[in-house]
Amino acid sequence: MEQQPLDPTAPTVGVGPHPEPWPTDLHLDPELLREGDRRNVVDRYRYWRLEAIVEDLDRVRASLHVAIQNWEHDFNIGSMVRTANAFNVAAVHIVGRRRWNRRGAMVTDRYLHVHHHEDEAALFAWLASEGVVPVGIDNLPGSVPLETARLPERCCLVFGSEGPGLTDTMVAGCESVVAITQYGSTRSMNAGAAAAIAMYDWSLQHR
Repeated sequence: MEQQPLDPTAPTVGVGPHPEPWPTDLHLDPELLREGDRRNVVDRYRYWRLEAIVEDLDRVRASLHVAIQNWEHDFNIGSMVRTANAFNVAAVHIVGRRRWNRRGAMVTDRYLHVHHHEDEAALFAWLASEGVVPVGIDNLPGSVPLETARLPERCCLVFGSEGPGLTDTMVAGCESVVAITQYGSTRSMNAGAAAAIAMYDWSLQHR
């Protein structure tokens, strides 16, 4: 078989085996040192054990929580979880169906604290017990434009399923509902994109 020429633009992921002698830092995983670390993690966490990464992230997590209604096995949930990891939120809350589409998360849920709640009431009870304010994100009548809203520092941004958005019960339980201002013809934007914008806005205010 003819050998294919090397493509200099082909993406590479991670790093190969660590040169010996290996460092003795307890954060490091001997298997990763031996085999290489192909995970999608920042350079400072190369070769680190999963548990060590989570422990380190816990020291600097944001006070922000994110909740997602999961009634339709929404494929956007994975994207939201991946973004929540990027902003190192305190926790992600899945409301409704326990099983969710993890494909878009790219295993980033392993580095987060993910909680499941059977329904809206269970979510609100958990948030109240922790002193976290629920804020809905949806372009509903009476919602406040995100760019003019002051989001609570200890809040949970609540997102509905793609299409139907937040349920009436969820809206009723939120302290406020904010909307992302749009300028085009479509009624709503992708839920994953909306989540990224809202988390970034919270970060501009509080980090």
